[in-house]
Amino acid sequence: MLLHRILAINIFAVAILAGSIFYLDGFRRRLTDQGVINARTEARMAADALALAEPGERQALLSRLGGHSRTRLRVFGADGRLLLDSWTGTRPTYDLRNPALEGWRKDFALQLDRMFEALVGSRRAPPLAFPEGTRLDSWPEGARALGGGRTETMLREAPEGTPFISAAASVAGQNQVLLLTRNARLIRRVVREERTTLGIVLLFTLALSALLSLFLARTIALPLRRLARAAHRVRLGRAREVRVPRLPDRRDEIGLLARALSDMSQALRNRIDNTEAFAADVTHELKNPLASLRSAVDSLDRVDDPALRRQLLDVLRHDVARLDRLIVDIAEASRLDAELSRARFEPVDLGGLIEGMVDAWEKRAAERDVRIAFARPRAGTAVVAGDEGRLARAIDNIVDNAISFSPEGGLVEIGAARIDSEVRVSVEDEGPGVPDTARGEIFRRFHSLRPESEEFGRHSGLGLAIAKATVEGHDGTIRVEDRGDGRSGARFVLCFRDPRP
Repeated sequence: MLLHRILAINIFAVAILAGSIFYLDGFRRRLTDQGVINARTEARMAADALALAEPGERQALLSRLGGHSRTRLRVFGADGRLLLDSWTGTRPTYDLRNPALEGWRKDFALQLDRMFEALVGSRRAPPLAFPEGTRLDSWPEGARALGGGRTETMLREAPEGTPFISAAASVAGQNQVLLLTRNARLIRRVVREERTTLGIVLLFTLALSALLSLFLARTIALPLRRLARAAHRVRLGRAREVRVPRLPDRRDEIGLLARALSDMSQALRNRIDNTEAFAADVTHELKNPLASLRSAVDSLDRVDDPALRRQLLDVLRHDVARLDRLIVDIAEASRLDAELSRARFEPVDLGGLIEGMVDAWEKRAAERDVRIAFARPRAGTAVVAGDEGRLARAIDNIVDNAISFSPEGGLVEIGAARIDSEVRVSVEDEGPGVPDTARGEIFRRFHSLRPESEEFGRHSGLGLAIAKATVEGHDGTIRVEDRGDGRSGARFVLCFRDPRP
């Protein structure tokens, strides 16, 4: 879009300039060629008229013909001597000017002509000897016409830079040649007038290009400057204060860039907020086991009863294990986003992945007299693109949560299948279920709602949060809902896009 605008403006101006130059060169060449053709025709007609005229009428005829055609007509004999001249007894029909004696305006115009000819690569005609020669050997076209009987033409350049056209034709039956010469100053005048007209058009084009450039500057440079200032403020650490302009009316690359920067800054603000909230939650979660540790350590010095000391040592071991679990889970949660952004996703068969984890889940579930059931899909149907280790940890967290909330003798059912363009993993338990009001909260970090029968501190409250971040990092979604069969319990559903076409 923007590229097309810029190219169109530049190509438009260049095309007008190039077109005017080559048009003017073609126009000049056509005028010159037509002048040469006219000179050949006039020379032939004058030679024929001269051959029919009486000897006493020939001088008057040449003068009249030269005056009407604004040319100089001369007749040379076979020995090269000048026999007749149309200028004899009359005023010259053209003149040759010495450029050294002309004013600066003429000289400037001549230099423009030279520049134009050099620009188009035009070949200059040979210069005319100044002053004109008075013998036939000064005019090679005349000698060729006398010997060959054909009309010969030649184009030269007059001293002042104008086209000088000559044409020679033999006079029938008299072994003589007629030479017609013309200083075609009119051709140069017409070309210069045309060049002036094209110059005005070119100036108008340049002015239009300048206006269009200002328009582009207003529609490109100014929005980019606004975006650059906003990005600079974000870089200075003021992301929360910055509102990057979204430019909703722009449908080109600038608009796409503005909306991308706005979304990026919003994501950065959200990440900063999440980081600060996470740090506050970590501080809060670490204070409880640390306070318990401090209390137990302080009490050890004052307790002599061996049974009570053993009880305090058990509290210390429990709190140390709890702290260790918290630190491991906190470290995993904090580096999850960075690791997922660097991970190279490969095809992962979720059916095979889950099947390989069933034995470990059954051993864990047996401690609570809970059964595990897995409906193994057909091989190769539940394939997603992702990091196998991270996906395994996310699914393990969901199943571990289901085992924790299942009653004794309960059943945890796990399924994986491809449905249309999605691969879905479902985990169902027979626990109390999740109330509608809490279905968004359970995925929050350090969510503390646990079964009453579970030992305090056994879970860090990060399992479901890690699972949600992992699934979303794989461009998937996770949700919790009621079981589809109407029985008590929760059903977690993980949805991934199938990478296959």
